[in-house]
Amino acid sequence: MEPILLLPGDGIGPEVTREAQRVLDAAARRAGLKLGFQEDLIGGASIDAHGTPLSDRALARARESRAVLMGAVGGPKWDALPVDRRPEKGLLRIRKELGLFANLRPAAVMPALVGASTLRPEVVEGTDLLVVRELTGGLYFGEPRGTALVAGKREARNTMVYDEVEIARIAKVAFDAARRRRKLVTHVHKANVLEVSQLWVQVVEEVARDYRDVRLEHQLVDSMAMWLLREPRRYDVIVTENLFGDILSDEAAMVTGSLGMLPSASLGEGGIGLYEPVHGSAPDIAGQDRANPLAAILSAAMLLEHSLDAPEAAREIREAVAATLAAGHRTADLAEFGGSGAPVGCRRMGDLVLKRLEGA
Repeated sequence: MEPILLLPGDGIGPEVTREAQRVLDAAARRAGLKLGFQEDLIGGASIDAHGTPLSDRALARARESRAVLMGAVGGPKWDALPVDRRPEKGLLRIRKELGLFANLRPAAVMPALVGASTLRPEVVEGTDLLVVRELTGGLYFGEPRGTALVAGKREARNTMVYDEVEIARIAKVAFDAARRRRKLVTHVHKANVLEVSQLWVQVVEEVARDYRDVRLEHQLVDSMAMWLLREPRRYDVIVTENLFGDILSDEAAMVTGSLGMLPSASLGEGGIGLYEPVHGSAPDIAGQDRANPLAAILSAAMLLEHSLDAPEAAREIREAVAATLAAGHRTADLAEFGGSGAPVGCRRMGDLVLKRLEGA
C-alpha cells in the first residue's frame, strides 16, 4: 500500500482536495495500485488547532508518506498575525524540511479552453510547456540579507548565490523531464550581467553532455518574457533559478488563461513529492460548492506520474479532464469560455471527471 498524506489547507482547499483524492484513488485502482490515505492540517487550519502553521505531527506524517497532496493555504482571518506565524510559513517549512528543491509547473492549453487566454487563439493553441524552477536557493535564501542604516540612509540587501551542486541537480530534473516530452530544454538566465548566471550556463552545459538526445538552448530572461507571450508553443521545458522561475511560471500560467486549471509539483532527492494547485484559497467562495477542482485533480495526475511511476494513469486523468471540458462542462470561473448549460459545482465537476475516467 502506498501511503499518501492529504493536507487540505484553508478556504476551498478541502473541497478541491476531496475531489482530487476521489479521482486519484480511482485512477490508482485502475493501474493496480492501492493507496492508503492519512489527513492532517496545514496553514490557517493548523494555526487554529495547534497554534502553528505546520505541526511536528503533520511533518512526521509527510516524511512517512510516498507523496503529499495539498490544498491552498491562507486567508484574511490570519492576515494580522506576525509574518513568521502566518499560514504560508507552513508551506515554506514543509518544502524546506522535505528538501523539495525542484518546482514543476506545467502550462498546457486544453483545446476546449483556447478562448480563456487573453492572447489570440492562434498564438496559444497547442501550448504545452513545463517550467522547472529551482526552489530553495538564490536571492530568496542567500546570505547576507537584511536592512540597516548606513551613513544616515536606509539600506536593504539580498544576496543571489548558487553552487554547482544546486545548479546541476535542478538541471538534471529538467533534462529528465524533457526526455519524456519533446526533448528541448530552454535555460533562462542573465549571464550578460550576473556572475551567478554565468555559472548556471557553465553547469547546465556540463549536465547536457549526459543528455545528447535532448537539445539545449539558452535565453536571456528579459527576452524570454517577450518570447513566452509571442510564441509560447515553441517551448517545451524551461529551467531557471528561483527568482526568474517565480516570475516566468506566473507568466506562463496566464498564457493558459485560468489559474483554476494549473497544477504543480515540488520534488526533492528524498523521494517525497508535494503536489498542489497553483491557485489560492479563495475564501470568498469557500463552502459554497463553487470552486474549480481541476487544478487539484491535475496535481493528482502529476503525483501518479512522478511519485508512483504510473504515467499511464496520469495520462488517463488528463484525458478525462480534457473530455469533460470538451463536452461543455464548466465551473463558474470557466463559464464564459465555450461552456454549455449552467455552471456545475465543485462536487459535480469531480463526478463528471470520474465518470469519464472510469469509462475510459
